[in-house]
Amino acid sequence: MEVSDIFNILHNAVESKYMGKKISQSAMAKKLGVSMRTYQDWRLGNSRPGAVMAVFTMLSELDDDESAFVLNKIKKLIKKDGYAKSDS
Repeated sequence: MEVSDIFNILHNAVESKYMGKKISQSAMAKKLGVSMRTYQDWRLGNSRPGAVMAVFTMLSELDDDESAFVLNKIKKLIKKDGYAKSDS
């Protein structure tokens, strides 16, 4: 699987969460804290964000219950503390 496949799956999942309402690449890039150009490169497979791939690889090693637990825990932390985008 390529990184572009993962970002396309996530993009489609976010759209389905919003009842099929289209979300622009610009809006997705803003959610991720990256430029639209960077997000486009990820979706097209022109660039591979290593840290993102490492996280997805680790998550893919968990079973369904474990991955749901981890994602729910992360979701709660983000809701509680917010998302701090790194400046680097």
